[in-house]
Amino acid sequence: MQTGGTRPTGITILAILAAIAGVFGIVGALGLLGLGSIGVFGGVAGAGAAITIIGLLLLALSVVELVLAYGFWMLLPWAWLLGVVLQAASIALSVLELVLGYATIGGILVSVAVAAAILYYLNTPAVRSAFGR
Repeated sequence: MQTGGTRPTGITILAILAAIAGVFGIVGALGLLGLGSIGVFGGVAGAGAAITIIGLLLLALSVVELVLAYGFWMLLPWAWLLGVVLQAASIALSVLELVLGYATIGGILVSVAVAAAILYYLNTPAVRSAFGR
């Protein structure tokens, strides 16, 4: 049941992108779980277990993406909050990657800019109103 009336076009786009990310993430997670279970990483101690853990985390995140897609599509009030939390977490993780040296400044700037733009959009009056906020 749609709660807020007409779905803004941007929310429709975000819902579709979240669904695509969720599906591809699940496929990737299943691949990682398969690789981790057969331990194909050249005898590196613990590599199979590490890949399995990463696969499980990706699987969980992908399921959350699908839940977010559904919530955005249906304009459910909790989806707005989940979207805001995920984008804030994305910014925090991007900064952490930069600090730890796992990413370049260019890649981080793109990630932070996209997350910030989505956060801004989610906080526009029309979008907040569509989610009943």
